[in-house]
Amino acid sequence: MGEIALLEKEEDIEKATRALKAMAHPLRLKILCALKNDELPVLEIVNKVGSSQSNISQHIDILRTKNIVESRRDGNKILCKIKDTKVLKLVSNIQAVFCSEGV
Repeated sequence: MGEIALLEKEEDIEKATRALKAMAHPLRLKILCALKNDELPVLEIVNKVGSSQSNISQHIDILRTKNIVESRRDGNKILCKIKDTKVLKLVSNIQAVFCSEGV
């Protein structure tokens, strides 16, 4: 058998590293698990994750600066979603192994 290429492109390695570093915080992983299948308003993320709005907003900002999450304004709501389908797959796999169904 030939050599298995896990990550062929340098940009994929960088993206994976950025995503894994961002997920290394328990609250950020919970946020990503909550966002796995949805675009959600910040207040709904707060309710699902169970922390203060300011704390959740700070962690969403970190995820946004790492290009993991994107957000948009809809009226008076800020809606967030996972930006990259590769990160979405990674979160899905992490959730299948580690995240409870309630998150």
